[in-house]
Parts: sequence; structure tokens; C-alpha cells
Amino acid sequence: MLTATLLTIGGLFALVLGGEVLVKGAVGIARKAQLSSLVIGVVIVGLGTSMPELVTSVEAVLMDTSDLAWGNIVGSNIANALLILGAAALVAPIALSGGRFLRDPLCGLVASFALLFLALGEVGNAVAGVVMLVLLGGFLVYAMRQERQPKETETEIPADEPAGWTMPLLLTGAGLAALVIGGQMLVDGAIDLARYFGMSEAMIGVTVVAVGTSFPELVTAIVAARRGEPEVAFGNVAGSNLFNLLLIGGTTMVMAPEPFPRELVVFDLYLMVGAAAALAGLVFFFGQVSRKSGAVLVTIYLAFLGYHVATL
Repeated sequence: MLTATLLTIGGLFALVLGGEVLVKGAVGIARKAQLSSLVIGVVIVGLGTSMPELVTSVEAVLMDTSDLAWGNIVGSNIANALLILGAAALVAPIALSGGRFLRDPLCGLVASFALLFLALGEVGNAVAGVVMLVLLGGFLVYAMRQERQPKETETEIPADEPAGWTMPLLLTGAGLAALVIGGQMLVDGAIDLARYFGMSEAMIGVTVVAVGTSFPELVTAIVAARRGEPEVAFGNVAGSNLFNLLLIGGTTMVMAPEPFPRELVVFDLYLMVGAAAALAGLVFFFGQVSRKSGAVLVTIYLAFLGYHVATL
């Protein structure tokens, strides 16, 4: 009991600290590399905060439970688009003016539909997994080229910011490490606490593990919104969703070439596609995620959790 409590508290502390450090380091890299904060949020922050999901999914495949890996991917994307973006918007409305903000959620929506078609067609083979990984590589190359800022539009670096690359890189690495370690500590501690209080394994999976593995994204998005970095907050969500679908999904399909689990197609996969469509729609129609929209997104996610708890 005491160990589980200390793990949970330590994990939360590491996540909050890691989120602060990661955002500061990522923004510093963006300025040094003349890249927008958006692409740093998509690439560095999105990939880093997806590490808990990647590790969990790979471990699940190695233990011959690929259904758990796919459930982790689908559940994390639902949490990203609804809970995490919604919570960040409640802290500070996220302005998303400009067509470049539409690129990433549109790619995420296309990837979501692709996964739905693979699931409906009961397609599961290593070739499809390799294609997913190649598509992710192509997207990253295109995004980084498109987002590179010309000299004349380069943002001014604050006078109190270190001139070299060392500090931003160290901050980013330390922030990512703290998020991964803190996320694992939180999940381990929370699972032990849940078992201590008599929660079932199914209840633990739906609530504690699902939310726990998404905590790095949640903390990072909230910190970024609070620090006035909406591009990092939004890029974190959009990037994490793409990495979940293409990197983690592709890796899972290569390691365990078998059809998508049918039980997830009944409800969860459709909600994941709907959440991806909502994300793209907020950018296209409104150009922002307001506090009201954030409240709606969080409410939908809580209803999703309530549905699963009620049907256990």
C-alpha cells in the first residue's frame, strides 16, 4: 500500500516536472532549428509522449496479447482527441488559424479510416505494417520541410535564452525521460492501489491503465496551453495520434500479423474515427478549440468511460 502510494505520487510529480521541462526544451529547439513550434510538437513531443503506449504495445505483442496492443492504440487516440485536447482548451483556448494546422489532423483522419477499413476487411499482415511505417516516414519528411521557417520570418530568440543547442537538447531529453518514467510509475502504482481496494482487472484496464498511459500527453498539453504555446499543445495531440496509428500500429502488425480484434470494431474504433473527424472539424470550421468545445470533448470522453464501466 505504501509503495503503491509513493509510486503514484512520484509518478505524478515526474509527469508535471517532465511536462514543464519538455515544453521549454522543445520550444528552444524550434527556435534554434528555425522550425515552427507546431512541427516540434508533432515530431519531438508527439513521439516522446507516445513512448508509454509504444512500450506497452510491444510488451503486449511479445506476451502474445496483440488485442491489448490494439486496444491501447485505439483507447489512447480517443483519450488524446477528447480528454487531452479538451482539458488543454479548458486551461486556455487553443487558436488554430492557418491551413497548416489542418494538415496533421487530416492525416490522422485518413490514417484512422485506413485502420477502420483494414479492420472491416480483416486484413492483418506484415506488408500492411511496413506500409504504415513507410507512410509515417514520408509524412515526417514532408512536415519538417514544409514547416522550416525562412530566415526572413525567423522568430527572434529571447536575450535570456542560451545561444547554443546543448541546453534545449538536454531539457528535451530530460523532459521525455521524466514523462516515460513518470507514466510507468503512475500506472504501476495506480494498478496496485486499485487492486488493494478490490477493483476488477477489467475495471483497472478501462480506467487506470487507459488514462495512466495517456498522462504524459495530458500533462504536456496542459503545460503548453498554460505557457501560451498552443502549437505545442495541439501538435502533441495530433502527433501522438499519428504515431499511435502508424508507428505503434505498424509495429504491432509487423510483429503480430493478424486481423484487428473484432470486439473493438463494435464501438471503440468508430468512436476513434469520430474523434479524429471532430479534431479536423474544429480546425476547419472554427479555427480554434474554445473552452466550450473543450468541455464538450471532455464530457464525451467521460461518457465513453462511463459506458465501458457500465458494460463490464
